[in-house]
Amino acid sequence: PRHKCGNQKSCPQNYFAFKIISGAANVVGPSMCFEDLVLMSSVKNNIGRGLNIALVNGTTGQLLQTDAFDMYSG
Repeated sequence: PRHKCGNQKSCPQNYFAFKIISGAANVVGPSMCFEDLVLMSSVKNNIGRGLNIALVNGTTGQLLQTDAFDMYSG
């Protein structure tokens, strides 16, 4: 069976499914999936160098904001 975000198991009731994949240098970008919805990826063109963050409402699961913080350039 297929599980949310391509995970190996289903999450228990009242838990959110998520998957975070780290990038590989500047070849493969990171991606974030939450409840079977891709929040950030190179395809969506909303990732950047450094820390990529998605702010999600912990009660409703609604995406509030995404951003990237470049830790290299200061």
